[in-house]
Amino acid sequence: MIMEPKFLHLLSCILLLFLLNPLSLFTHANSPNQLNTQRSSGMDFLKTLIGTQKGTTSKGISQLKKYLSHFGYMNHKNNTILTHQTDDFFDDNLELAIKSYQTFFKLKVNGIMDANIVAKMSHPRCGVPDSFNLNRSHKLYLRIPTLASHYTFFPGEPKWPPTKRSLTYSFPLGGPTNVNSSILHATQIWASVTPFRFSYRTNYDQADIKISFQYRDHGDGYPFDGPGGILAHAFAPSDGRLHFDGDERWVDGVTLGAFDMQTVGLHELGHVLGLGHTNDTGAIMYPYIGDGLRKVLGQDDINGIKALYQF
Repeated sequence: MIMEPKFLHLLSCILLLFLLNPLSLFTHANSPNQLNTQRSSGMDFLKTLIGTQKGTTSKGISQLKKYLSHFGYMNHKNNTILTHQTDDFFDDNLELAIKSYQTFFKLKVNGIMDANIVAKMSHPRCGVPDSFNLNRSHKLYLRIPTLASHYTFFPGEPKWPPTKRSLTYSFPLGGPTNVNSSILHATQIWASVTPFRFSYRTNYDQADIKISFQYRDHGDGYPFDGPGGILAHAFAPSDGRLHFDGDERWVDGVTLGAFDMQTVGLHELGHVLGLGHTNDTGAIMYPYIGDGLRKVLGQDDINGIKALYQF
């Protein structure tokens, strides 16, 4: 069989293109959309739970219980409260936790793992819990939000003392050097609406706010989960620790498939100052943080910090 000249010419062009750039035929594998899909794979178990409800047993429900426990919607460790705290049975406590989650995020409250709640849980977010939990020993847990406002505080409303309005921040030696500008701008934004002033300090150990990139289990009791899922977390005043997940793709600006360091830093600095999460989607303290966007402070954030520090 003899190939047509036109076909041979086309084949030759394809081979020449591949030889000149062997990656050209596979660039789609590194597209931002696919990167973002791969980064969310840690939450893929949620897709198998769509439609599950009280009384059912399904693989992945135990992971769901851990998720809801971590974010303050149920107590995963107390055997006297949760009979089925580690199994795949959908019990009364799980239904109550799901209803609480649906209430906080203004979803349809039905206690069922429907498509809307699965979509919400699948988004990347801050690792600090959202709401009240029976386990008060958890350092990151927040108190339940009041009906009069969206913003929340940590239990006991910890805050920096009145004599401490100048806060220093620093990064450990050997860390990324391209994040300074993003954090500087984030501190300037908070300084513009508060009495606080922020300055960089070279001595990491003596800084008030210690900012670092961490991986997986990094020794503070709240491990990261690799690409996607939890992006960062921070502790209440006056702890000062602020951790970013080093497995994420970080940028300074708006890039699809990557997370803006200034936006996430602004959110986590809110925790460092004492703010909890809000269900106001326009606020920087909203727990879910998308890729490819930059956010600034909302009125709810400003109201919250003013209420906490009474200025």
